[in-house]
Amino acid sequence: MIISKTPLRVSLFGGGTDYPAWYRENGGAVLASTIDKYCYITCRYLPPFFSHKYRIVYSRVETVKDACEIKHPAIRAIIESFKEDRGLEVHYDADLPAKTGMGSSSSFTVGFVNALKSLRGESIEKSELAKLAIHLEHEIMKENVGVQDQILAAHGNFNKIEFNTDNSFNVIPILLNPEKLRELQSHFMLYFTGATRVASDVAADQIKNIRNVSSHYKKIRELVDEALTIIEGPTASIFELGKLLHDSWLLKRELSNSVTNPKIDNIYQSGLDAGAIGGKILGAGGGGFILFFATPETQQKIRERLKHLIEVPFRFESEGSKIVLDKPNGFI
Repeated sequence: MIISKTPLRVSLFGGGTDYPAWYRENGGAVLASTIDKYCYITCRYLPPFFSHKYRIVYSRVETVKDACEIKHPAIRAIIESFKEDRGLEVHYDADLPAKTGMGSSSSFTVGFVNALKSLRGESIEKSELAKLAIHLEHEIMKENVGVQDQILAAHGNFNKIEFNTDNSFNVIPILLNPEKLRELQSHFMLYFTGATRVASDVAADQIKNIRNVSSHYKKIRELVDEALTIIEGPTASIFELGKLLHDSWLLKRELSNSVTNPKIDNIYQSGLDAGAIGGKILGAGGGGFILFFATPETQQKIRERLKHLIEVPFRFESEGSKIVLDKPNGFI
């Protein structure tokens, strides 16, 4: 039995410039971190005593005789791509709900690939794990998604990631002293809006509109370096990062009509009215989680104003996808 543990992520700046439709012509970059919320994939070879060959457990339970019968699109695509013809049992669990802007789909892909590789006795480097996950999602599953989530899930950490026109990428860890890191993290508040959405559908709308709002994407890319100047600078006020997040949100909401809606706008404005400096919807938009940036002194007022929503405390993490249990059951 193999269990992989793969982090979810919070993307702060640059989201959207990681779409191939943008960075293959213009390059791109994001500033983002994986967090201490995870998806877990349990995977083992199924003993040969059952009428079914595959047992897949997530929000539903599937028992089928052929991989092509599997309803879960990612599991089906990965098993078929790996040409894995031995019986498999796969369980999926996560700390946060799927389809909420936290990169869970790509964390699942990265975690399942990592688990399958380990089950087969194969090792894979973090960069290769990310590249394989990107290939599977883009070329096999035909998803309209960017590439930051796969890279973050595989590598972990708080990073600037640069996307190059030749499809290569550079992962640059952001090294902060513990005090500066604690100060940064203490300003974040994460809330679930209560709505889920399919990221690929929202992203497809944004991708179709890229050329019409190219100036927005250029500014979104510039904000990555502006944010780094604030975070890494010895004298810059962290207060400015909150204002920069607000500027980023104003740009993001204009990328397409599907990014925001009256419910999201109301939640965001409520946070600002209660004292938040800035924030943004995470992921492609349309629902999921919303991030606020606020001084610790004002956070209780925000909690009172948004008490009808679920708040999720979090911290950055630095390990990326890893195997936490590796115990073969002898069925190969």
